[in-house]
Amino acid sequence: MGFIGEFKAFALKGNVIDLAVGIVIGAAFSKIVTSLVEDIITPAILTPALKAARLENLSQLVVPGTAIKYGNFLSAVIAFLIIAIALFLVIQAINKMQRKEPVVAAPVVIVASKEEVLLGEIRDLLAQKNSL
Repeated sequence: MGFIGEFKAFALKGNVIDLAVGIVIGAAFSKIVTSLVEDIITPAILTPALKAARLENLSQLVVPGTAIKYGNFLSAVIAFLIIAIALFLVIQAINKMQRKEPVVAAPVVIVASKEEVLLGEIRDLLAQKNSL
């Protein structure tokens, strides 16, 4: 198989396509979380702190005299925590759906064949005869 055939076999595997779909959905989810942090959480929760610092948004939080924008870092940390919690909840739900009740094995009943029954009776008769 040539290079193009091998690449086609690799690119069209189910796992590669699933991974690509996951990356696209993850990127879209990341934008949603970023908007949640910057447009809802920051204004609603951090507004008093920002007003005390005379700022409008987290990106304006900088170390004076430097280019270090720790406000952007705080925004990224909040976004990461939200994504981590969301993924945890999704994985937890998937694990609950996949959990199956343990299968309880039925007790195994061993049925003796006719030969075994006869041999057992002969053994018992011989045991009685020898004990007399």
